Amino acid sequence: MKLRSLLRKIAAQHRLYVMMLPMLAAVTIFSYIPLSGWVMAFTDYRIGGSLFGGEFIGLRQFKFFFTQANDAFYVLRNTLVINLCSLAINLTSACAFAILLNEVRTNWLRRIVQSVSFFPFFVSWVITYTIFNTFLSMQTGVLNVVLKDLGLLETGINFLGDPKYSWPVIIFVGFWKSIGYNSVIFLAAISGIEQEQYEAASIDGATHMQKIRYITIPALAPTLSVLLIMNSGWVFNSNFEEFNLFSNSVNWQKMEVLDVYVYRYGLKMLDYSYATAVGIIKTVASLIMFFTVNVIAKRVNGRSLV
Repeated sequence: MKLRSLLRKIAAQHRLYVMMLPMLAAVTIFSYIPLSGWVMAFTDYRIGGSLFGGEFIGLRQFKFFFTQANDAFYVLRNTLVINLCSLAINLTSACAFAILLNEVRTNWLRRIVQSVSFFPFFVSWVITYTIFNTFLSMQTGVLNVVLKDLGLLETGINFLGDPKYSWPVIIFVGFWKSIGYNSVIFLAAISGIEQEQYEAASIDGATHMQKIRYITIPALAPTLSVLLIMNSGWVFNSNFEEFNLFSNSVNWQKMEVLDVYVYRYGLKMLDYSYATAVGIIKTVASLIMFFTVNVIAKRVNGRSLV
């Protein structure tokens, strides 16, 4: 009976399934078929040789990453610190920004602020680096020039080269790029709140801050939870363009994340087996993180994606 019911539902919605076929084909071709290349992590692959013809070496490349390469600590440290801080700052700031923007009663001003904050999301990373280089360059950067003119500095600060500034700068760049986009999601959630709740609160004498605290923020909690779960799977993934542009010979040890590390060994040093092994480690760690956060969210607020 269940099988017949399922077949009837599929027959009734067959047009939707047909529309899904191009998407399924694209995902299969570009996401699942390339996974056959994972075999390189378990074989001694050589360029020009057969993908499946290399000598089987088991988990040697995985062991090398955690034991002999001495890279696992700083690469994982950079990846987790930068991405976890970015995730916490970007989501909380976007939530707060959306709440403040919703309180602006002048429509034209709200539209201008929203457009200006959303604009950086569309700016390419090359242009983004040029903008920050213009402001933060040690010799000619606007910020250093102003500080020196005010007598607060004798020599400029090397914001883009000094390793101690690398994490704050890259986290701020991500914040600048994403706050407008993330705030749109929270604004959409705010627009779905029933206005009767605010009207009832006004009748009871609630202030603006009390409405935000007891109505708006609790209503945004499910959206924040879903975004946290969705982004948790990307904690071990980084935007390659961003880190490649902002890294240099001075700060590279604070800026090299897993994606840049895989690029260095895979495409620069042509060690495909080792780069593939590190990529697999990143994928497995991302899946573990996603399901862990999903389970925690389900236990805390009863919401999950799986």
